[in-house]
Amino acid sequence: MRIRDLFSRRPAGPTGPTGGKPVRARAEDGGITIMLGDPAMEAYLRGGAETLSGAVVSPESALRNMAVWRCVDLISGTIGMLPLYVRERDPAGVVTNAEQHPLYRVLMSRPNAYQPPSVFKAHMQMRALVNGNAYALIVRSRGRVIALNPIDPGRVKVRLQSDWSVIYDITRPDGTMVSLPPSEILHLRGLSWDGVLGVSRTAVAREAIGLAMQAEAGAARLFKNGVMVGGFLKHPAKLGDEAFDNLDASLKSKYAGAENAGKWIILEEGMDAVLAQSSARDNQQIETRKFQIEEVARAFGVPRPLLMMDETSWGSGIEQLGILFVRYSLAPWFKAWEEAIALACLTEAEIGRYYADFDEKELLRGSMKDQAEFYAKALGAGGSQPWMQANEVREDTGFGPHPDGEGLKNPMTTKTTGAGHEPA
Repeated sequence: MRIRDLFSRRPAGPTGPTGGKPVRARAEDGGITIMLGDPAMEAYLRGGAETLSGAVVSPESALRNMAVWRCVDLISGTIGMLPLYVRERDPAGVVTNAEQHPLYRVLMSRPNAYQPPSVFKAHMQMRALVNGNAYALIVRSRGRVIALNPIDPGRVKVRLQSDWSVIYDITRPDGTMVSLPPSEILHLRGLSWDGVLGVSRTAVAREAIGLAMQAEAGAARLFKNGVMVGGFLKHPAKLGDEAFDNLDASLKSKYAGAENAGKWIILEEGMDAVLAQSSARDNQQIETRKFQIEEVARAFGVPRPLLMMDETSWGSGIEQLGILFVRYSLAPWFKAWEEAIALACLTEAEIGRYYADFDEKELLRGSMKDQAEFYAKALGAGGSQPWMQANEVREDTGFGPHPDGEGLKNPMTTKTTGAGHEPA
């Protein structure tokens, strides 16, 4: 397609396009009305939109802002590092890892031929955050899921048909198109306007991100073109050219560089040293940049202290901060992943028996002391009723099973013999 075809159309005859004056695309045509002289053309071609601040915000350009990058990297990286299990619940309600299920190996060991599980999950999560939607082609062999191959969201068009079924039109790298049902596509999305497509956070927060980008660009231009001095030397009279050059050379040789930081200047002939003070305008720019970090944090649901703000207190409250992050930032995405996998990767007969489950315990662990107290009570220390087996504790802490670790045993009512543990 030629570039001009994006912005103009010719009247169509019975057998195809005919000559005539180009006409603008109309809204009912499904086209986009942008002429070659329109200032928005650059933004359109770059896949973004121009904001009121003048910045062009696209999914790619938004990630160049450090606040956006930190939010996306934090959520995606955390999702990527957590194990995503397939669990099985038997009729008695006992839950175990469904290691025999083919999807278990795909999610835990090898989602596809070129991505380890952590990279696959982080990649999908990043797309869902930035683009609003993440897609993966489900590859099956004899009805068994053997791979999940991510697809660029720009190559996917989702159609809701009149019978309320959904069709995914995929443009392949060679330009051909294929239409697939939901059972062939793993579709990860967050909040949605229509229940079909997820909302892009970079699109919703476009103005906040654009202002943050412009504030950062303004600071960069200040360093490139602005005049920044540490102070002034005042002389009661007028210095000649030779005296000025001598004073300038003396200051640079004796006081310039990191090795001379903090030295006192010796002044002569009644000169005064005056420090340069930051103006209210400089302070306002700093406050604007801080406020935009808060705005970006709100858009992605990340607690502001996790964005490395300078007033962050990393004291006793860090544990509660981590719990806050898991409950209100990550938990909705855990549920989105688990339900998307159930919808696309499990059969009707398997739903209810098998389910995907993120294991967030690693994020909620306290100190070694707190863990020791928790597991001691779980095993029945202090006379409480035990609710964990010793082998379950060993598994949680990274150890293998022990022959004497099966069953609920209260240490207050169990005695130790040479052969092992026996009830008293």
